[in-house]
Amino acid sequence: MTLPALHNTSVLYRRILSQFPQDISLAFAYGSGVFKQHGTSQGQMEKNMLDFVFAVDDPVTWHTMNLLQNRKHYSILKLLGPTVISSIQNDHGASVYYNTLVPVDGRIIKYGVISTDSLIDDLIHWKTMYVAGRLHKPVRLLVQSESRKLRAALVANLKSAVTASFLMLPESFTEEDFFLQIAGLSYAGDFRMVIGEDKSKVANIVKDNIQHFRILYSNILRDCPQVVYKPHQGKLEVDKSPEGQFTQLMALPRTLQQRITKLVDPPGKNRDVEEILLQVAQDPDCGTVVQQGISSIVKSSSITQSIKGIATAGLWKTVSYSSKKLMKMWKGGRRKPSVSQMS
Repeated sequence: MTLPALHNTSVLYRRILSQFPQDISLAFAYGSGVFKQHGTSQGQMEKNMLDFVFAVDDPVTWHTMNLLQNRKHYSILKLLGPTVISSIQNDHGASVYYNTLVPVDGRIIKYGVISTDSLIDDLIHWKTMYVAGRLHKPVRLLVQSESRKLRAALVANLKSAVTASFLMLPESFTEEDFFLQIAGLSYAGDFRMVIGEDKSKVANIVKDNIQHFRILYSNILRDCPQVVYKPHQGKLEVDKSPEGQFTQLMALPRTLQQRITKLVDPPGKNRDVEEILLQVAQDPDCGTVVQQGISSIVKSSSITQSIKGIATAGLWKTVSYSSKKLMKMWKGGRRKPSVSQMS
């Protein structure tokens, strides 16, 4: 099974990609500059910054080549050289190195570089949910290698998002509720949703992109034995029995299981994970515990990655980028959300 995504790369994206070293295992574009969001006109969308993530097998070599081709993209950290830049990328925050507010081919872009190994680790285990969370939502896939391991990890990430969402939703719910839950996973606990992001961001992402979410998730939902999916009615029914929830909890990514265990197990008891998850499966607040586990992952990675971003972007770009985010948050706050946005 391959990752369903939008493969038709327009000339704009091909031109932008051509400006970078070509040794990329996965490249995708995402965000409000790529997909129309509710309340945004086509004209505004074309002015928005384009966001990219590049996964590379050898970050030191890739940054070496990129420093030769695009030295101006980097902050003062370029003086430290590619080995140190790669170390900063891999060892701090969410293992992503971002260059932001970069002018390329008539557009302003931001691009993050992550090692292929770190990406696969995040996709399978939700170590930070930073890039994995972006891939829960529709992306425009630009490059994908033939690596079976990477392809399997991309699909595993989508299945994990489905499982986690099932645990946090009631027994029956609408397709839109499901996609809102999915889209909100990577924002749970993100401090930027308090300061710096439009509060209606999740609803805005889903509202005009229902069909793109269906492309991503319809096959997984049809193949999942724990849900009754009625696409023509836009409704789903999920198994909320303790046995069903235990099966779902056991299928969650390792890091999330560990966070749930830490939340539930009193210090010093040291029970095994299976025993703790069996207890959680029978708890009426099971969904809340899962939500808290996800929030703890997202909160820590969003804070550490944002601190790292100050160094990788440089102070002036950080101030400029943050002020634009605050302006979007202010404008979003002035728009009164509809009933479907509030749900």
